[in-house]
Amino acid sequence: MANLREQVDVDETTQTTEAGDSPPRYAYCHWHKGLSGSAVLVQIIEQQSGPGASLYACAPCRQTYGLRPVGEAA
Repeated sequence: MANLREQVDVDETTQTTEAGDSPPRYAYCHWHKGLSGSAVLVQIIEQQSGPGASLYACAPCRQTYGLRPVGEAA
């Protein structure tokens, strides 16, 4: 059987977007309890039973409360 790429003309550029093409991304800041365009993941709460939680904080709250994004070196 022939390779799928040989059978179908695939447009490789369909997954790329320019900065102006993507809509703004908003996330909920768990510290000031509102939406923010600068919120990033700062804490992961793991539990043995039931769902865990992911907490996000915006740039001003990270500055105020000394929070660091998950994965950032201390």
